[in-house]
Amino acid sequence: MNQPLFRWTGHVVGLMFVVVGIQHFTNAAWFEPIVPDVLGNPTFWVWLTGVVEIGLGLGLMVRRYRRRAALLTAAFLVGVYWANLNMWINNVAIGGQTYGHAWHVGRLIAQLGMIGFCLLIAGALDEEPVRWNEPHNA
Repeated sequence: MNQPLFRWTGHVVGLMFVVVGIQHFTNAAWFEPIVPDVLGNPTFWVWLTGVVEIGLGLGLMVRRYRRRAALLTAAFLVGVYWANLNMWINNVAIGGQTYGHAWHVGRLIAQLGMIGFCLLIAGALDEEPVRWNEPHNA
């Protein structure tokens, strides 16, 4: 997608992921409650996802890696939604607060929107297929 709008979005979205990734280290306790119990050691998972978010964010900001990073970010967002679903199903408090169904539906819509936006950045919704070995023009 060569539209001017999508030329700078990788930087903006990438910076958002870097900031949230850093927050996984500066305030890990805030994220830990939503880690599904079956995974064990919530701090490890919060830190790991923080590293991944920082890496994906940096990838989104570098034109050469943007396409791959955007596709990987979309896949990552699918995978980490498990924590949000855990929060919803088990009414897990985060930041000392629980949320109603409307909030969780909104969160799901936001997650789907972020996934779609990453696919747009990657050019995955273009008419031509995505080629992993070619840099994206956005």
